[in-house]
Amino acid sequence: MRGGAAAFGGAALALGGRSAWEAAAAPSPTAGSAAPAAPPDASGRATVEFRGARQPGVTTPPQAFGAFVAFDLVEGVDRDALVRLMRIWTDDVERLMAGEPGLADTEPELATVPASLTVTVGYGPGLFTAAGLEDRRPTWLRPLPAFGVDRLEDRWNGGDLVLQVCADDDTTVSHALRLLTKEARTFTTVRWVQRGFRGTPGARPPGTTMRNLMGQVDGTRNPDPGIDPDLVWHPDDGAGWLAGGTSMVVRRIAMDLDTWDELDRSGREQAVGRRLDTGAPLTGTHEHDEPDLAAKDANGLDVIGPFAHIRRARTDDAGQRFLRRAYNYDAPPSPGALSDSGLVFVTFQADVDRQFVPIQQRLDELDLLNEWTTPVGSAVFAVPPGARPGEYLGQVLLDG
Repeated sequence: MRGGAAAFGGAALALGGRSAWEAAAAPSPTAGSAAPAAPPDASGRATVEFRGARQPGVTTPPQAFGAFVAFDLVEGVDRDALVRLMRIWTDDVERLMAGEPGLADTEPELATVPASLTVTVGYGPGLFTAAGLEDRRPTWLRPLPAFGVDRLEDRWNGGDLVLQVCADDDTTVSHALRLLTKEARTFTTVRWVQRGFRGTPGARPPGTTMRNLMGQVDGTRNPDPGIDPDLVWHPDDGAGWLAGGTSMVVRRIAMDLDTWDELDRSGREQAVGRRLDTGAPLTGTHEHDEPDLAAKDANGLDVIGPFAHIRRARTDDAGQRFLRRAYNYDAPPSPGALSDSGLVFVTFQADVDRQFVPIQQRLDELDLLNEWTTPVGSAVFAVPPGARPGEYLGQVLLDG
């Protein structure tokens, strides 16, 4: 099966696990005293701040569960209607992220476990048309170029609006998604919903990189937004409404696990260019060792082959990187199939055309993983800046 590159190991320093982030944020115990024991429901009590210059859910350490829903605007929705929807969502997202029920929440008991809930809102091209703001639409906000490996299905493509809902409790995700979708029903129809999962908090040592369902470490070279904020956040370069915002790409990447199972361990490692057990490059010992792309074996052949994923994903252009925030999916298989699994491959970058597209073009040309991965869905969104106190989401655009 010929599939599509998912940029599994290359383009996207690691964010580390949620436990690592929580450990770094915790106060150090006083010398000679024992650290206070965390309450058994600490993960469920945890909250993320909603208000601020940037939306949560982008550089927030990835939570265990994620859901993504894209909407189409119904006929007649204009800028005024969008302002009403954004005001409704802003109010209830703030409540939900604080562990409080929404204003018209019919299941308020389900809102009491915030579990690091974040909700991130993105705008598709159609929203700018409906709002009469096409002159303010970023040039990169359009469908991605056609890649030869794509086998896109319309049921996973596009959208005028998107919600990314993530938390460390799946019930919390479901409740927030249900409430916010109900509130949008007079303005929108649901276009697609994708759900995914990562490692559960505390199940693995702090700093462990996520693994995808092929068994590979996934996201070793994620940039650190604290060190490289310009890779993620849009600068104020004339499109002032997007300053503090970003772009979001959602690609559904199907994995042919059945034929991947037939490949021996050496073949899998050669396809990726990394060892399966440690995630180290074939020329290194540890996961975060720099690959030596010039290394030769005893026969004079490249240790990391010309078709290996990490070679194709790498570049000397430091600007061609993006922040990945992917989630595994494992859906019920169709009749006669053994599996329907893959990645909801989500990335954030300041500029899709400058950072994301060149990498995907190189992977499209020569990546050996294309034999086992296929992009079946694709969508691009503009993520407006966060809502400061007194503001609603998207205000800087819709009131501009």
